[in-house]
Amino acid sequence: MEASATHSPPASSAVTIVKPVGPLCNLNCDYCYYVGKTSLFDRGERYRMSDDVLRAYLSGAIAGSASSPVHVVWHGGEPLLAGRPFYERAFAIERELLPEGWTCLNSFQTNGTLLDERWAAFIAEHHVAVGLSIDGAPITHDALRRDRRGRDTHGRVLAGLAQLRAHGVEPDILCTVNASTATRPLETYRYLRDLGVSWIQFIPIVARDDDGVTTPESVEPSAFGDFLIAIFDEWVRHDVSRLVVQGFLEGLFVTTNGHGTLCVSAETCGQVLAVEHDGGVYSCDHFVDAEHRLGTVRTDQLIDLLESPEQRAFGDAKRDTLPAQCRHCTVLAFCHGGCPKDRFATSDDDRGGLNYLCEGYRRFFNHARPYLERMGELTRSGTRPSTIMNELAVTEALRVEAFQLAKRNDPCPCGSGRKFKHCCLFSRDAPSRSAVSDAPHASTMDGDFSPATAP
Repeated sequence: MEASATHSPPASSAVTIVKPVGPLCNLNCDYCYYVGKTSLFDRGERYRMSDDVLRAYLSGAIAGSASSPVHVVWHGGEPLLAGRPFYERAFAIERELLPEGWTCLNSFQTNGTLLDERWAAFIAEHHVAVGLSIDGAPITHDALRRDRRGRDTHGRVLAGLAQLRAHGVEPDILCTVNASTATRPLETYRYLRDLGVSWIQFIPIVARDDDGVTTPESVEPSAFGDFLIAIFDEWVRHDVSRLVVQGFLEGLFVTTNGHGTLCVSAETCGQVLAVEHDGGVYSCDHFVDAEHRLGTVRTDQLIDLLESPEQRAFGDAKRDTLPAQCRHCTVLAFCHGGCPKDRFATSDDDRGGLNYLCEGYRRFFNHARPYLERMGELTRSGTRPSTIMNELAVTEALRVEAFQLAKRNDPCPCGSGRKFKHCCLFSRDAPSRSAVSDAPHASTMDGDFSPATAP
C-alpha cells in the first residue's frame, strides 16, 4: 500500500478512507508507510472490521455526506483481504441505509495480486471503481513490490488487470515515484501508456527512518522534478487526449479555475478522514497515530469529527505554518506547500517546515506553467485543451525550419544574439526534423479532457 493524494470533498461532507483489515497486506513493499501501524494495537489483534463497526461506519458516512453519491474508499493494507462476503454485507448495508434515490460510489485501492475472475466479476457487478498499483515495467515494479515470500508480483498484477478488463472494468493506475522509477521516467510512463490506461497518478515516495533520515527508497527532490518534466514534455506534445495524468490535470485546474481539487495541492487540508478497522477515526491517512486520533465511529458522528476544532486546526495548519519561502514562491498556487507529512526540510532562512520535495515542485511547475496556462486559456475559450498539441507541433516545425535555413553568419535561431556558427551550428541540442515529425494532431484524437469534464 502506498500514499495517495485524495480529492477533497465539499467542506460539509465527511469523505473517508476506510481500512477494513487495517495495515494487513500480502505484499512487503519496501516503501510502505502503513505496515508499522500495527504498533497502535494490542498483540494478537485480528485486524478485521466487525459487522457492528461496519454498520456504524457506513451509517456515519451516509449521514455525513452532503449529497449523492456517497464516496467510500476501501483502502489498506490490502482491502481485498477482507474477502467478498465482507463487501457483500457492506453493500447490503449501504442499500439499506441510503436515502431514496441516493447511491454509494465504492472504490478499491488494491495491489492487484489477488484479482481473479471471481473478484473481477464481483467488482463489475457492484460497479466498484478500482485504483490499481503498478510501478511501471517489471524492472522497476519488482524492485520494491515483492510479496511476503520475496517473489516478484508484476506478472500477477497484469493478470489481475486482464481480468478486470475482461469484465469491462478499467482501473485508474497508481504509480509511485521512488528511487527506482525516478531514474526511468519515460520508460515508466510509456510502459503504462502502452498498456492502454486512461488515468495515471504518480505518487512520490518520501519515507523516513526512526532517526528522521529519508530512506533509500525515497525519491530525491530534484529527481522528482526531472521525472515529472520528462513525462510532461512527452504528454503535452502527444498524449493530452489519450490519457489523464492526475498531477498535470491539477495544474490545469489551477490555471483554469484558480485552485486545485486535491488535498495535496489545496491551501488547507483535513477534509478526508481515515477510519481504521476497529472504528478509530484519524485526521488523515498519513497521520494515523495517537496524537491525531479524533474519536470512533462507535460513538461519534463522522461529520462532527470532521468539523471539530481539532480537525479544523489540523487542516488550517497547512496554510498557517507555511514558511516565508513558500509564501513568496511564484508557484505557490500549484502546491500550497505540498503534503504536511513531507514538510520537514529547512527553508532558505534556516527555518523548518519546508516541503522536502520543494525543489522538485518548483522545477516542475516553473517548467510546465506556460503550457498549463495556455491550456487554461484554450479551455476558457471553449476550445479543447488538446489543441496545444497542434500548436506545439507547428511552433517546433517552424523552429526546425529556421535552424535548417540559417547560414553560418546569420543570428542564431535560438535567440542568443550570437552568430549561428558561434552558437548552435554544431550543437547536439539543435533541433532536427525528427523531433516533431511524429507529433499527433489534436483533431485526430478520439477523446479529450478538461477541468469541466475530467473525473
